[in-house]
Amino acid sequence: MAEAFTYDETILDSLKFDNKGLIPCVVQQHDTGEVLMVAWMNRESVKLTLETGKTWFWSRSRQELWNKGATSGNYQIVLELVADCDFDTLLAKVDSEGPACHTGNRTCFFNEITKE
Repeated sequence: MAEAFTYDETILDSLKFDNKGLIPCVVQQHDTGEVLMVAWMNRESVKLTLETGKTWFWSRSRQELWNKGATSGNYQIVLELVADCDFDTLLAKVDSEGPACHTGNRTCFFNEITKE
């Protein structure tokens, strides 16, 4: 079950959003380490993620906030949200039972570029 996080809102001032007000967020399955997707967040979606315990992103194509799973039912429950050393990328460690990708794949990373 998703739970809100207690946080000091001034931490959001430490985040380095780009000139469009966005920051990339890598989404990782907490127990396996599998990278599920990368999406963009703005300040409001970071706040919503912390306040609801579910991932919220900014859709660059639709120009609107979206709650991952609101349409598909495949919610991502956030267990931890951390910034990298430069505060310009976020990592959301989540519990995601269903597919993360809009294609129905478990992860968005399935298009192999290199072969052994």
